[in-house]
Amino acid sequence: MALAVIHALIVGASQGIGLGFVQYLLQQQTTAQVYATYRSPSSAEHLLAIADDRLTCLPVDLTDEIQIEEAIAHISRTTPSLHLVVNCVGLLHDGDLQPEKSLRQINCEHLLRYFEVNSIGAILLAKHLLPLLSHGDRSVFATISAKVGSIGDNYSGGWYGYRASKAALNMFMHTAAIEYQRKRAKTILVTLHPGTTDTRLSKPFQRSVPPEKLFSCDRTVQQLMDVIDNLDTVNSGGFFSWDGSPLPW
Repeated sequence: MALAVIHALIVGASQGIGLGFVQYLLQQQTTAQVYATYRSPSSAEHLLAIADDRLTCLPVDLTDEIQIEEAIAHISRTTPSLHLVVNCVGLLHDGDLQPEKSLRQINCEHLLRYFEVNSIGAILLAKHLLPLLSHGDRSVFATISAKVGSIGDNYSGGWYGYRASKAALNMFMHTAAIEYQRKRAKTILVTLHPGTTDTRLSKPFQRSVPPEKLFSCDRTVQQLMDVIDNLDTVNSGGFFSWDGSPLPW
């Protein structure tokens, strides 16, 4: 990030890529403070077990705007600014909610849940984070998206709810980036495709993934941090893959 000290917020840090970002940042001498959110203590055991004075864990359900407001108010009372925000919250499957293989499987409640978690939560973050990103230093607000959210790259179909909610996420953040550029010129908003990472989210779908294309969380975090570190303000509003290459909308 090319800063003397970094105050960071990792949203959805209980496990997987989010937890990997927390662990990575706490290893950096330039990290002054890391705020990490989790939805449920039962799934955040590893996060809550980290003993580091620089880490503050906050319970936040990203589908609840009041909880988002309360968490950001807490952060605001302890630090005047954030330099890095990474939103790692995402939903692909959960019990009966599974990626659709055909139109016959479309379910209204499931579609609403996809959009609630994958799309709306991120733009609520953008709404409430604006004051904490209002400073003179370079800052980055990155949200984990997915390549399957690319309309231009969709050649196989299926996964209606997940694809559409990630495409909506990309549009939300691209639009927010335009407003941020007008008000906070040094803040960069991007969506990032992490590649297939060995997490609970991808576990049921790893069988067809070649071993060299299945990344560990540590590798994914390092690759995404390399992308983040090399972003410039002209990149704000962009959609990038784990290797830094731009992805089609």
